[in-house]
Amino acid sequence: MKKHLIFDLDGTLIDSAPSILEGYDHAFKSTGTPLKMPLSNDVIGPPLIESLQLLSGQDDDALLQSLAKVFKEHYDSSGYLKSVVFDGVTAMLQQLHQAGYKLYIATNKRLFPTEKIVRHLQWDQYFQGVYALDYFQPALSRKADMVGRIVQDLSLPIEQCLYIGDRLEDGLAADAHHMDFVLVTWGYAADASQKKPHWHRCTHVDALATTIADLKG
Repeated sequence: MKKHLIFDLDGTLIDSAPSILEGYDHAFKSTGTPLKMPLSNDVIGPPLIESLQLLSGQDDDALLQSLAKVFKEHYDSSGYLKSVVFDGVTAMLQQLHQAGYKLYIATNKRLFPTEKIVRHLQWDQYFQGVYALDYFQPALSRKADMVGRIVQDLSLPIEQCLYIGDRLEDGLAADAHHMDFVLVTWGYAADASQKKPHWHRCTHVDALATTIADLKG
């Protein structure tokens, strides 16, 4: 069976769009920086600086750091509280935990607000570990590297691992380590059409536990 379940966060367990988009809007307005593209779910998922580059259309480090500072102050103090749990997710995590699975989070979101969200939702009882790109020092640049470090540092057998996420990047991160992957489509899934033939797919939270149980190590 798949014993170790690694979850993406945004778009997989929580709808963070309301909180993140509000934070971006606040950052751009506060700094007087014009937006070069609309605030939409398309910018949810990548690392913060990468999203700010897309939204501003600029690579100026000073500007990006200024935007990031304002965003972090807002998001880390109150914005993160507006994240919405997808219906059925908490019950699903409890079910998997009680069934003996080991659960982990691997997200592009920064570690500090991620841990605050997990504690706020009282999910720390379910997860063995919470990982972000900046959990590691020096910080990693790709989700594929993060998944690899989790497997390596915890000595997890690849055949017993499963990554669960809502974006193409998540699936490619699993593929980089020959790990099975489930693409969930109740979140953002902006690139679900790019699903690879060997990936598994789940369209409803209530069906995920069954999908996982059907997979063999």
